[in-house]
Amino acid sequence: MNDHPWLIRHVSLLRASYLHWVGSHLIAHSLDDKMAVDALDWASFAVVSHNTASDPVFNYANRTALQLFEMSWTQFTALPSRLSAEPMLQEERERLLQRVAERGFIEDYSGVRISASGRRFIIRNATVWNLQDEQGRPYGQAALLREWQPLDH
Repeated sequence: MNDHPWLIRHVSLLRASYLHWVGSHLIAHSLDDKMAVDALDWASFAVVSHNTASDPVFNYANRTALQLFEMSWTQFTALPSRLSAEPMLQEERERLLQRVAERGFIEDYSGVRISASGRRFIIRNATVWNLQDEQGRPYGQAALLREWQPLDH
């Protein structure tokens, strides 16, 4: 799957959009597009993205993110991204996404998420950024999660 044309393009757009908004590289800039797919997939941090639908659905997660959310690729990429937050926290999530839409990115997001098994965890200092395609059109949003911690039930 790592040499699938859609995935190669998607990771390329993740990298280019991150560089555009954040001003630094998501992963080593010396990697070619195919090598970048593997490097991002095996990264120690989690990266997820969703599409531009009116109710956005996740369309990417690396291995760390899939483990964190306790889902397979098939399960995760069928999940509306709003369902990664508990219902009472979805309004907070919407405010976050609006801030990102207006500014292009934020680097200080913290919030509670929930895995497929119902395990709650908090993410801290996440970077969330707008994705754009090669023509600069909206392509979705992505998040880089470096810090998380399980919450007691």
